[in-house]
Amino acid sequence: MTPLATRAVATERLRPILMVEDNDMDLDLCMQAFAEHAVANPFLVCRDGQEATDFIDAHATSTDPNLPLLVLLDLRLPKLDGIGVLRHARKHAVWNQVPFIILTTSRENSDIQTAYQFGVNSYIVKPVDFFAFSEVARRVQLYWVLTNQAPFAQP
Repeated sequence: MTPLATRAVATERLRPILMVEDNDMDLDLCMQAFAEHAVANPFLVCRDGQEATDFIDAHATSTDPNLPLLVLLDLRLPKLDGIGVLRHARKHAVWNQVPFIILTTSRENSDIQTAYQFGVNSYIVKPVDFFAFSEVARRVQLYWVLTNQAPFAQP
């Protein structure tokens, strides 16, 4: 098997990154930033809070290949806000171990405190500039994808 083929097989088994984001521009910016840094994990997207809670309920075992490596969660979502999604996830034993990163425009202390109260692992304010956002994506990749030891093995 060639090195390229080996890498392709290995990336097929990587856990996905789940993005819960309703804004097309923010989603596109985020996807471009992660692509720029060659994040190999596949991305799954939920467009509102209800879709995210349905996804959580449908993928509730540690052996599920769609159980994400981490979740990038916006706070301002239709149907159910990000805090509601976080609260729902933290009620599941498996999802209680999945790292959640709030990625939002809100700098409100009450949002930050509430997010940590309900078990967020990191809170990042979205930069509006692509280069700044790209740097955030690089740091997320370096720590959460490459350095952090995930709670679940690759499928």
